[in-house]
Amino acid sequence: MTAQDVKPPAASQQVPILPETAPFAPEQRAWLNGFFAGLLSVEAVPGAAPLTGALPAAAATALAGDGDDGEAPWHDPAMAIGERMKLAEPRPMRRKLFAAMAQQDCGQCGYLCDTYAEALASGAEKKQNLCAPGGKETSRMLKKLMEEAASAPAPTGAASAADAAPAAPAKAKEQAKPGYHRDLPVTASFRAATRITGAASEKDARHVVFDIASSGIDYAPGDSFGLMPLNDPALVDAILASMRAPADFPMSDGKTLRTTLIEDYALGTPPDILFELVSYMVGGDRRKKAKALAKGLDPDGDADRFDVLAVLETFGPIHPDPEAFLECLEPLQPRLYSISSSPLATPGELHLTVDAVRYDMGKRRRLGVASTFLADRVAPGSPAKVYIQKAHGFALPADSMTPIIMVGPGTGVAPFRSFLWQRHALKAQGTAIGKSWLFFGHQREATDFFYRDELEAFAASATLTHLSTAWSRDGEAKVYVQDRMRERGHEIWSWLKAGAHFYVCGDAKRMAKDVETVLTDIAADHGSMSKPAAIDFLLELKEAGRYQADVY
Repeated sequence: MTAQDVKPPAASQQVPILPETAPFAPEQRAWLNGFFAGLLSVEAVPGAAPLTGALPAAAATALAGDGDDGEAPWHDPAMAIGERMKLAEPRPMRRKLFAAMAQQDCGQCGYLCDTYAEALASGAEKKQNLCAPGGKETSRMLKKLMEEAASAPAPTGAASAADAAPAAPAKAKEQAKPGYHRDLPVTASFRAATRITGAASEKDARHVVFDIASSGIDYAPGDSFGLMPLNDPALVDAILASMRAPADFPMSDGKTLRTTLIEDYALGTPPDILFELVSYMVGGDRRKKAKALAKGLDPDGDADRFDVLAVLETFGPIHPDPEAFLECLEPLQPRLYSISSSPLATPGELHLTVDAVRYDMGKRRRLGVASTFLADRVAPGSPAKVYIQKAHGFALPADSMTPIIMVGPGTGVAPFRSFLWQRHALKAQGTAIGKSWLFFGHQREATDFFYRDELEAFAASATLTHLSTAWSRDGEAKVYVQDRMRERGHEIWSWLKAGAHFYVCGDAKRMAKDVETVLTDIAADHGSMSKPAAIDFLLELKEAGRYQADVY
């Protein structure tokens, strides 16, 4: 239960156990009045029925006496980590940990950003490397904060910041069924990964299909699909050759070293501790550079070019002990993808829309682990370890008549394909559906118009009311989805005033932030609002669940 779930008693029934001047919001004060009423057994006082449920977060932190007001102004995925940490500076440690997260609430870690921070602060979670979107900057900051907390003298007369935090919720794994948590995957059958971009496209996007009929999992539009990928065997073989280690070196779990590297360890961004290990194995300038990189420095401006193989090649020849080498690597993380199908339209199947990531860096081709696993390395009919990540505030409106506006360029169209197929299926069953508007964009119309036939069919059948497209490379000037939004600002405003829900899916740091800016401008220009009032309007949409984002 949150503060928003708690309704204050009627005015005639209020019990002034806490004074009106107490530093709580009305909802928090109402909850606390009920709480203390039950605690003190003041049943004789009319209307003092104790409330049940969890203590509202802001009230809990205030009671803890740690100086936190429950607000999280840093909870913005487009905000740089330095700015986030500055905003969290006066807050208790558990809130600083929150600010260090990637702020995407993607669920890939098995938590949300704030609950992962709470679990770390309370000691319920020991792993500090679960925030995949945050990457190395998050893991470095978490390490720094946890070291500071461990070395800080215990305050006298009060609990520590971590002890003062509300008890972290039980880890989702302990409450989840198999197939609904990253630590409890099930098996699904891979069917196909069909290319949906033209041969001349700069992108290789795939329509991916899994058979989940016998997996025991189901999903709703807006949910995400977790996949446990395998590393490229060719990359693993290059690593073994560079470190001069035998592929069949036996590991304690019975696997060979080669199999272990394929199945269990991340071979992308190298952890700082790997550079530290290397620094003990080399000398001279190489040692100085390895030590600097281990501290997060970038002496030669090439830190972003390193993956695990590049470390071995740059500082080699070195021959680390295989077990010591593995201890310096991070575990291979699952990948999350927005689901692009509807369980009503294709029961027993689950679809994804995935860009195969391939790029050149120096003399080597780099590959996205999961995307090229799907596009190139897994055969039809092969089993894969998967799970469903239930959506956190990203779903179709409960009322199928509610208008929806969807902004999803590139593979960001994935959840909106799911939404449209769901509404199309509901319509076929006789359920009335509301208006829908999709803004889709990519580089070139001729080669990058994902699902064109489907979308045009949806438009022809009135499942899709408007389809607005933007092609950034087809004209002299680049045109993006946010430009199309601005052109149709008056209509967007009329839809919002009529109760439409607004959705955005895609890049968090650029596209989604630009979409927010344009939507704020639309509110100001067409709603005759001041800029501060337009910003407040957008916040109200978010709080009401009418602005929902699935960003990465």
